[in-house]
Amino acid sequence: MDTVDAIPETALAWHQSGEGAVLATVVQTWGSAPRRVGSQLAISGTGQIEGSVSGGCVEGAVIVEALEALETGEQRELEFGVSDDDAFAVGLACGGTIRVLVEPVGAVLPELLLADLVKARAAREPVAYVVDLDRSDRWLDRTGFQDRFRMDWSGFEPDSRVFVGIHNPPLRLVVVGAVHIAQALLPMARIAGYDPAVIDPREAFASAARFPDTQLLHDWPDEAVDKLGLDTRTALVLLTHDPKLDDPALEKALRSGCFYIGALGSTRTHAKRVTRLTEAGFSEAEIGRIHAPIGLDIGAASPAEIAVSVIAQMTQVLRQGDRR
Repeated sequence: MDTVDAIPETALAWHQSGEGAVLATVVQTWGSAPRRVGSQLAISGTGQIEGSVSGGCVEGAVIVEALEALETGEQRELEFGVSDDDAFAVGLACGGTIRVLVEPVGAVLPELLLADLVKARAAREPVAYVVDLDRSDRWLDRTGFQDRFRMDWSGFEPDSRVFVGIHNPPLRLVVVGAVHIAQALLPMARIAGYDPAVIDPREAFASAARFPDTQLLHDWPDEAVDKLGLDTRTALVLLTHDPKLDDPALEKALRSGCFYIGALGSTRTHAKRVTRLTEAGFSEAEIGRIHAPIGLDIGAASPAEIAVSVIAQMTQVLRQGDRR
């Protein structure tokens, strides 16, 4: 699934309006397919579309099949070979093959199940939509498939016809400290799919002029992170060097589910931080969640290079777990 979309929401709205709706999902790919597994296209009964399963190569054929499936009330599995010429037209060097599952809402994909999926997405709750294609059985799973959630990895379970569609909340980056490194880090984070927010009670630092089109919070950091929430799809980066600003947010983060906590500062600075947190009652395991000094050790010197090291470490922890 793409980082941000509203395709299940759109399908549900079309269905509830009486237009009818179909969800088409890429369930398998071979070669350089234009869209990744889990990508979705919603088709209304009047032929409106939202999303994509191929970047434009086979959408027309999928729409025709989807409207026919809506009339007959049946699921369909479609397979398409994307030619090299078609793939080149959407920016790929070579083509591939995709398999697409077509599910009319109501007749095949129960409305209540889709509504529960939409509700979970709105609540930033990671959820897997699971389909047993042999049994035509569907359900939501919130507790299994941990590797798939971590990797945003939709696909078939090994040696089975059970498809798992991962619906993760969009990634978020919460930065405490509106400093030069943050100015370099935020554009990189956006490119990597993060929705960033900056916390700094110093309004001269956290200004719209320095951070355009960014959510800025001028509250004290612990109050600000409470407003934002720190969940399993959130990274927290502390950049102020000032314990009065960093520590309140850090203490909230250590007892939250956020997947990454990074703090700027030297080894000596971090040793002092560890002492303060130990005195505040945090365990060695809790304190060990902090990546400090922050970022991968690539010899970074400038704010931009430090930002590169931070986004790289965030990606490593998200996709591979903590490798320290």
